[in-house]
Amino acid sequence: MKNQLRAKFNLNIIREFKLPVGCIISLIIIAFSVCAGTKDIRFSDTFVIFLHNILPSSWTKNIYANIEAANAVIVWQLRFPRVLLAYLTGGALAVSGSVFQSSLKNQLASPYMLGVSAGASLGAALVILFGLTIPLFGTWMLPFSGFAAGLLTVFAVTLFSAKIDKSFSNNTVILCGMVFSLFVNAVITVMMSLRSQELRTLIVWQMGSFAFKGWSHVQMMLVFLLAGLAGLSRFTRELDLLSFGELEAASAGVDTGRVKTYLFLFSTVLAGSSVALCGIVGFVDLVGPHIARRISGSVHSRLLPMSFVAGGSLMVLSDLIARTAISPAELPVGAVTALAGAPFFAYIYFKPSRRK
Repeated sequence: MKNQLRAKFNLNIIREFKLPVGCIISLIIIAFSVCAGTKDIRFSDTFVIFLHNILPSSWTKNIYANIEAANAVIVWQLRFPRVLLAYLTGGALAVSGSVFQSSLKNQLASPYMLGVSAGASLGAALVILFGLTIPLFGTWMLPFSGFAAGLLTVFAVTLFSAKIDKSFSNNTVILCGMVFSLFVNAVITVMMSLRSQELRTLIVWQMGSFAFKGWSHVQMMLVFLLAGLAGLSRFTRELDLLSFGELEAASAGVDTGRVKTYLFLFSTVLAGSSVALCGIVGFVDLVGPHIARRISGSVHSRLLPMSFVAGGSLMVLSDLIARTAISPAELPVGAVTALAGAPFFAYIYFKPSRRK
């Protein structure tokens, strides 16, 4: 009996420390990514630049005087906001993917299944191909249109699914999402054939990139991220129940249709803002949750934070590879995540068949 209690106590200690350890590893990855690039910058210099920008300048002026001006610009104006945006985006996508996998009880589910990427591409296409503008939006027109169109697409999928299937079953949602995605992609293809001269700009946006992203993008991402995470944090118990199936959740008193609608809404806020700001970057929303589930288990109060840490770290590493693999040129970060994620996708898909 004592051995069982001791083992249980040790297991609880390990579970409690997994997230802090994951956060420490994430900080190391972020620091390394900020230091590495076409021009490598020492960690000590990077740390001084960071302190100088977050503390009163009078506190750090003596040590900051030895920093090269070019290095200060590279770290604070170029790399740090880019790396931070990559981390926030990867975390948002992974949390969104984790919610979709649990609520749809499908380990291959992702927010893109419900048309987030297709809708965001449609919004971007309207701006890039036809010059759609709204007064006062300025340079934010492209990310806003992508986010709004992605959100509207998921909203349409949700309404249509509820209309044709009162039980709002998982299969109906997935099939409707696929149909809407195919339809929207067809509309984009027609638009591209009509405006072929702007085709390259749209393709570059669709491939995904964190290049030339500044602090304003980080601030905007933080707004959507906090809104989405705050909403999802209210439904961790319902997610635990939905992961066992709709019937089990309903028998426990969960209004599955209503809860899934809220879950899709808040998850789309996370995924839609990520796609709108950075383009279509796939597979992090699939791989991140699986890694997090292996580390922290399936209890969503632990799974969602760990998914954020895992997804953010994966995205930062992918962006580091994208900007250093063929330096000084860059690869699309979406290509890097696809090259790493596609084999993982195949492994997850074929794994059940090998167990039989």
